[in-house]
Amino acid sequence: MKIVLPVAGNGLRLRPYTENVPKCLLPVAGKTILDWIVEDSLFLKPSETVFITGYKAEVVDDFLETRKDWGKTRTVVQSNPQGLGEAISLALPYVEDGEPLLIILGDTLFEADLTVLENAQDNILYTYKVEDPRRFGVAVTDSTGRIERLVEKPQEFVSDEAIVGIYYIKDTKVLKESLKYLMDNNIRTKNEFQLTDALEMMIQKGCKFRTAPVTKWLDCGLAETLLETNAIVLNRNDNSAEASFEGCEIIAPCYIGKDVQLSNCKIGPNVSIGDGCIIENSSLQDVVVWDGIKISDKKLDNVIIHE
Repeated sequence: MKIVLPVAGNGLRLRPYTENVPKCLLPVAGKTILDWIVEDSLFLKPSETVFITGYKAEVVDDFLETRKDWGKTRTVVQSNPQGLGEAISLALPYVEDGEPLLIILGDTLFEADLTVLENAQDNILYTYKVEDPRRFGVAVTDSTGRIERLVEKPQEFVSDEAIVGIYYIKDTKVLKESLKYLMDNNIRTKNEFQLTDALEMMIQKGCKFRTAPVTKWLDCGLAETLLETNAIVLNRNDNSAEASFEGCEIIAPCYIGKDVQLSNCKIGPNVSIGDGCIIENSSLQDVVVWDGIKISDKKLDNVIIHE
């Protein structure tokens, strides 16, 4: 199996935090978004993980140099982004026709059972039940769970199973053919080559697709939703019980990075502090603090501190 992670986006909605780093490397609960995604999939033992980069590609390259334990990795630059379909097509020359492919969008965190992929016989799209399907692409299934068609932002109800950005493809040869057909014939949706259009072509050609559930779908697209995600994911990386600083109160869940100095502080709940920070005479709640930040005499709530 190969894993492909598209991480080329420029994260405009997260400025100023993405002025110097791509969205996928923003810190959440003591790790980067990319750390969480990759580490949750390493048990699948991919032969290679391919990162489709673009914005700040060199920063991703430098970051991957620090993650040698991830096994074989490769970066491919999407220099002129024309949609997710085009991004995936850039990775396909490195995927054999009979080799399964797992595509995970590199800007959203999730909780889902990926172990089902170890013995999967069909293509699988992970979905999440939503209250308002009109905002999403959805999968329409039959009584057995087999996907009959995909519908983008249906204005009339056809399904509440939103496609979340985790795609397991067994029929990689047909995916290659479908994306090539779209691009050779300049077939675009909203002026972009869409992966969903290629998947719909695969379904119409007879490829079998099924859904698998996502139990939590965590948005990192805006500062406020990133803070909400930080609060949820902290429960997986809470080290507050190990932290002891004189004159400080630490309320779980929190993550305290390496070489952090705290004095006369109230920290938590839902606070993530990066490595090498110095915080004194301050109160922090629902806050993400990047590495190397100094904070004095502040009361902070629901903010990201990056400088």
